[in-house]
Amino acid sequence: MTKFEHYDQGTPSWVELTTPDQAAAQTFYGSLFGWSFDDHDMGEMGHYFIPTIGGDEIGGISGQMPGMEGHPAFWGVYLAVDDVDAATAKVEPAGGKVEAGPFDVETNGRMSAIQDPTGARVGLWQAKDTIGTQRANEPGTPTWNECVTSDVAAAVKFYGEVLGMGSEPMDMGEAGTYTVLTNAEGRQIGGSMDLGMLPEGTPPHWNLYFNVEDVDASVAKVEELGGKSVAPAFDAPGVGRMAMVADPQGATFWVMSAADAA
Repeated sequence: MTKFEHYDQGTPSWVELTTPDQAAAQTFYGSLFGWSFDDHDMGEMGHYFIPTIGGDEIGGISGQMPGMEGHPAFWGVYLAVDDVDAATAKVEPAGGKVEAGPFDVETNGRMSAIQDPTGARVGLWQAKDTIGTQRANEPGTPTWNECVTSDVAAAVKFYGEVLGMGSEPMDMGEAGTYTVLTNAEGRQIGGSMDLGMLPEGTPPHWNLYFNVEDVDASVAKVEELGGKSVAPAFDAPGVGRMAMVADPQGATFWVMSAADAA
């Protein structure tokens, strides 16, 4: 198993589902990934559920805020930062937008919600008591994240200026070239891809991939549980097998198995 006690700046460190039906989400994801759930009473803000595997925290499931009625569910991604106030101060000069914060989340950490210049929303998380996802890169846990945008170069430039990220090309054969995002030390931490590679109407966003043992079986399970297939399963040479799916409330995500397990 792969457990985490620290995330370098720029690394995706937490994933969060915002949904109109938290109970239905627990049924769906619990059945799909084998998650258990810890219930955190947030008072007037309602309940926040944290999915776990073996007691390790995987992410969060939040209810919708007032005014979001009728909006489909969606997954969001948080990037680790060393100093959220300093990083947030760089967002607007780099062409992005600060939508909320920075503010404290009890003693768990400090965060802000931002939008990059291409329209992709992402959270910035400075850990205190809670570092973020405690277990990853194994079945039922996050394994990869990427910024999906209409302008990869502009997105890469923005995250470089705000978080010190770098980038490097990856040859994907007939699929073209994929952009890998790196941290300040050059370690691969995520990616970026062109919006045109996804179904028409998909907005800019940060993608979330969950590791699974069998992609095709997972897609079948998604459909059995009331979700749907969005992009059919395919093999990416040297990377693995993957498919894009949606839960019953409309939140899209990917299931992926590594090349040696595909």
